[in-house]
Amino acid sequence: MRKFFLGVGKALTFPSRAIRSIIAFFRAEPTEQPLGEMLASIATSRELRDAILEQIEAFRKHLLRALLALILATIAGWFLTEPVIALLAGPVGGPERLQIIDLTESIGVFMKIAVLLGLAISIPYIAFEFWLFAAPGLKPRARLTSLVAIPITALLFYLGILFTYRYMLPPAINFLINFGEFQANPTAEKYYNLLTRLLLWIGLFFEFPLVVYILTSMGVVQPKALAARWRLAVIVIAVIAAVITPTTDMGSMALVMAPMIVLYFISIGLSFAASAARNRRAPTTGES
Repeated sequence: MRKFFLGVGKALTFPSRAIRSIIAFFRAEPTEQPLGEMLASIATSRELRDAILEQIEAFRKHLLRALLALILATIAGWFLTEPVIALLAGPVGGPERLQIIDLTESIGVFMKIAVLLGLAISIPYIAFEFWLFAAPGLKPRARLTSLVAIPITALLFYLGILFTYRYMLPPAINFLINFGEFQANPTAEKYYNLLTRLLLWIGLFFEFPLVVYILTSMGVVQPKALAARWRLAVIVIAVIAAVITPTTDMGSMALVMAPMIVLYFISIGLSFAASAARNRRAPTTGES
């Protein structure tokens, strides 16, 4: 009975307690240097201001080179767009099986595929430009590891795209085309939007083991935590697979889940390897 009355009292006083908490939040003094004072110190310190401007100028140069590489790769990708469109339309029997409703839809599809091709071609160089910007602030070992990770990351992304196209798209598209008693006449825009979404997400997930390895090497991720939470990881993977899978059948969802689960356990193994290497380096670092 006492707990009941306490609960009723808390419920009745909740509005006043919430208002007092909000007032206290706005009246509280900052525990660290306020943002206004921090910006003022930057404005008054010539050395700090010059250093920030120098970094911004350096970043601008790398960003411009990365954008130039993307533009040139997109122009090159434009000449490959037609065969790529035909290749991606293979699961439905070719581009002629796709409908164009809007007069500008075909141009939009061509431009989207060209930009995506340009991004896929230039992404290693873009990553290299950002590495050049960040490398001076990294330790020698981290500098080398991050440089080696660039081509490996690109390779894993391409492998993910290849796996999706060869083994996931045919059964998924076949299920969608033959579902129910309806005559499927997909539009080109929606079809290629669906394909590019699947290719992008699965390709990105293929990079997960390398990301885990790097984060473990930095001490951010612990391998024992990954191993202990594998059941939770499977549930999260199932949710992700349900979101990105274009069909509602369990077969296609399992086809998406299977490589993700395998990649997760590969990530656990790589995390243990990275942790062991980090522990071996620790005494040497401490002595020096």
